[in-house]
Amino acid sequence: MNILLLGYGKMGQLIGEIAESRGHQLVGKISIENRFELNELNPEKIDVAIEFSQPEAAVENFEWCFEKGVPVVSGTTGWLSEKPRIEKLAKEKNGAFFYASNFSIGVNIFFKVNQFLAKLMNETPGYRVSMEEIHHTSKKDAPSGTAITLAEGIIQNHQSYQQWKLSDAPSDSEQTLPITSKRIDPAPGTHIIRYQSPIDDIEIKHTAHSRQGFALGAVLVAEWLKDRKGVFSMDDFLSF
Repeated sequence: MNILLLGYGKMGQLIGEIAESRGHQLVGKISIENRFELNELNPEKIDVAIEFSQPEAAVENFEWCFEKGVPVVSGTTGWLSEKPRIEKLAKEKNGAFFYASNFSIGVNIFFKVNQFLAKLMNETPGYRVSMEEIHHTSKKDAPSGTAITLAEGIIQNHQSYQQWKLSDAPSDSEQTLPITSKRIDPAPGTHIIRYQSPIDDIEIKHTAHSRQGFALGAVLVAEWLKDRKGVFSMDDFLSF
């Protein structure tokens, strides 16, 4: 399979290494320094693009892929205000778009555990929920895309919460879920959900030990997305 890498930072480089180890060819490694090379590529020779760039570049990358008929897998976060428009555009162009805030299989199982716990706690009064996420200092957006997905999972399954807020202290609003973001090297990613009461605490936690799981997941999804049309998520890939 011929893969175009859109974004060639630490994640892009690791994705490239894993893709090549699985027998794929890299037809382009595009970063901000060589973005001009994008329009020199032949889209017909690209089976799929894997997009791990920066929030300010992601939307333009998606639009290029849709215009050129190139399926695109993205793990870039920080652009989600544009997500409804991008998904609509993908469908209008008969393209293939796959977005996930996290490609780790373990994290996606954690998403399901989080949703199930929120349903249980919805029937259990007296607990307040909060979230903490820890990432390396080069991560620019806060909270993380994974934290936002976790927060959305709680909001959808616990009627006490209507919104989340980035905060270092408990929210004044009982309907707001507070998220604390910390940037500490070399943490690849830790997410903690806490339900606290005067009697006891309940906590679930996911800790990534490296970026390897994220990168491998992105390549596996790219292999799956080839020759498909539509807008997809990890639920489609994992058939939850």
